[in-house]
Amino acid sequence: FFILFLVNQKNVSQNTIKSYRDTFKILLRYYTENNSNVKEITLDVFSKELIINFLDYLENEKHNSIATRNQRLASIHAFCKFVQSEEPAYMNNLQQILNIPFKKKTQKIVDYLTPEAIKILLKQPDISTRNGLRDLVVMSLLYDTGARVQELIDLKVNDIRLEKPCTVMLHGKGNKIRQVPIMDNTKKILKEYIKKYQKDSSQYLFESDTNRKFTRNGIFYIINKYTKKAIKESPAIPKKIFPHMLRHTKAMHLLQSGVNLIYIR
Repeated sequence: FFILFLVNQKNVSQNTIKSYRDTFKILLRYYTENNSNVKEITLDVFSKELIINFLDYLENEKHNSIATRNQRLASIHAFCKFVQSEEPAYMNNLQQILNIPFKKKTQKIVDYLTPEAIKILLKQPDISTRNGLRDLVVMSLLYDTGARVQELIDLKVNDIRLEKPCTVMLHGKGNKIRQVPIMDNTKKILKEYIKKYQKDSSQYLFESDTNRKFTRNGIFYIINKYTKKAIKESPAIPKKIFPHMLRHTKAMHLLQSGVNLIYIR
């Protein structure tokens, strides 16, 4: 399932594989806490009752959100579909698991920042330092391109086009690629950052102090760091700013500027 099916046949992203992996790590731990050793687990114990109890455990004891619960169920559904074709004898049992529905969740109102709040946030990094300039580029690109966090940390220098029209090539979900235009201000600081600190066009655009590819936690750390500074300057800054909020903010600002919703999508 992990080595051949997801990689060779489905060609899913590494993030999807990691998500599926984490689901089964948690599921196996859950089962072995009250039952046999993990080496003794077979498909015979893989039942509708087990999965329903596991999902309740995630929500009630691990305090996972409904979205996370549904994500874990999606991973299990994908595995069941695979096993059905490999081991038809288990088809009836697996179909019962596939019939477990996703749980409905309340749609939250999308949070976004005002133009003034964005300006204050982007003023916080000290661009006279390497990390300060890097952090400004990180936040500017998150806002200007509407990139997801994973799309941002996967960026390489050769994904950036600084000639007109200036664009950033984002590698999105499902291996979809899109070219996103950037504003002149973003181009200016991006050009300075690449010129000063990035030499090899095949290297990742953002790297840590140890010259390793940035992580999601690294991006969250940067946003949180400058949010705390910005709060001291203005009450317009929310106490918590998440990277995805910058993506929503860009969409709202485009909408408020009269851009057609089709283009925003």
